[in-house]
Amino acid sequence: MKKILFLVLAFAGTVLSSCQKDSDITIEDPKKNLIKIADAFAIGSATKVELWSGTELNTGYQKLYIALTDSASGKAVNRSSVQILPMMDMDLNGVKMSHSAPLENPESMDADNTLFPCAAVFTMPSSGESGKWKMIVMVKKEGQTKYGKAEMAIQVKQSQPERVKNMTAADGSKIIIAYISPSSPKVGVNDFEIAVFKKLDMMTFPAEDNYSITMTPEMPSMGHGSPNNVNPVLTKNGHYKGKVNFTMTGDWRINLVLNKEGKSTTSFFDLLF
Repeated sequence: MKKILFLVLAFAGTVLSSCQKDSDITIEDPKKNLIKIADAFAIGSATKVELWSGTELNTGYQKLYIALTDSASGKAVNRSSVQILPMMDMDLNGVKMSHSAPLENPESMDADNTLFPCAAVFTMPSSGESGKWKMIVMVKKEGQTKYGKAEMAIQVKQSQPERVKNMTAADGSKIIIAYISPSSPKVGVNDFEIAVFKKLDMMTFPAEDNYSITMTPEMPSMGHGSPNNVNPVLTKNGHYKGKVNFTMTGDWRINLVLNKEGKSTTSFFDLLF
């Protein structure tokens, strides 16, 4: 009898200890280091949509995150088709026009820790009544047959220094070059990344995968460059990655030559750190 009582108490102690350990586990909020930009309800999908980012929105390449909450249950939606569409509505002395921008939709219907990662390249800042950005998010949860639509006003500031180039390439096509990294440059070798998109019309910006790129960093105020750089090469979806070496702090210019079919297009991005 004593043996049975001992086993029961030992089992109870193990369960209690296990429960206590489970209660000590802290689940970190995936939005802890993010900024909430805006929210709205997706009409037709019974879903609350939240737009998050690691920083305030600026011109250039902006990583974004969509969080979905079911309106009925109040629970996070972890499986859904999500599509974004940034739109700029302009009113130039009574002449109204709208255009979109390069974008990257979530790659999966499955949320990454309750968030759907995506991105947009904002090509110009908000400008009061004459230029307003909005983000349209289309949501179709698992089991639904139609998309619901959420629309939210957003503010986009001018990046300093400039982080996006709208230009005409050597072959006559319109392209957009977006600087991505390093976002916090340091002395030494840094990961370097840009994304290139082709502007087909005001709404269509496919990734441009056909360039070979030469990169030459220089320090204009000192009259020298740096060794041990690695030219950016295509990874996927218009993204090109390489290595850039900064030998000291100060003002740097990263010169780029984009080559395609024997024609070269030049551009640059400035840094100061």
